[in-house]
Amino acid sequence: MVDSADLLNGAISELVREHRLARGFSQEHLASLCGLDRTYISSIERKRSNVSIEALAKIADALGVNPSELLIELTALIER
Repeated sequence: MVDSADLLNGAISELVREHRLARGFSQEHLASLCGLDRTYISSIERKRSNVSIEALAKIADALGVNPSELLIELTALIER
């Protein structure tokens, strides 16, 4: 049985990477835009970090995505 936290981390990882690449941002550029460390962005994308709501909101803002829309996308990914 898959842990719901693992599903959530996987979905967050996938969405952050997809949105970042769609905008042509490097991990370093995204990190700079949202005031986070590049290694943290990398660890999120590799499913190595649990993301706080605050960090997720900063990332969403830097990607030009409404945080609530990002959560809707997360829900859709988890339900697949």
